[in-house]
Amino acid sequence: MAQTCSNLESNAVVIGIDVSKDHLDAAQYPSGDLIQTSNDTKGLRTLLRWIGRQHAVHVVFEATGPFHRQLESHLTKAGIPFSRINPRHARKFAEATGKLAKTGRVDARMEALL
Repeated sequence: MAQTCSNLESNAVVIGIDVSKDHLDAAQYPSGDLIQTSNDTKGLRTLLRWIGRQHAVHVVFEATGPFHRQLESHLTKAGIPFSRINPRHARKFAEATGKLAKTGRVDARMEALL
């Protein structure tokens, strides 16, 4: 079961992931560390190892139709708590914070803050 933001500690490490057809951009909060992997089995294994090294307590990503499903499955199997969010809500949050650029890295950072 995914944790809600209110259940996370103030010093929690959160990973935001921007999902696209071909790749995954991930950003760690609060450090800002970044990684990009392919959105396939090999890339997901790399991403999960990176998440483990970050000692993440929660992962956030947008629902992207068929492109997020494999990520969600791998996170579930690994027992990593996550939140799948509405892309419109993520975009509104980015607009409210003045981050209007639409790139994978910027989106991943914004999702880590949600």
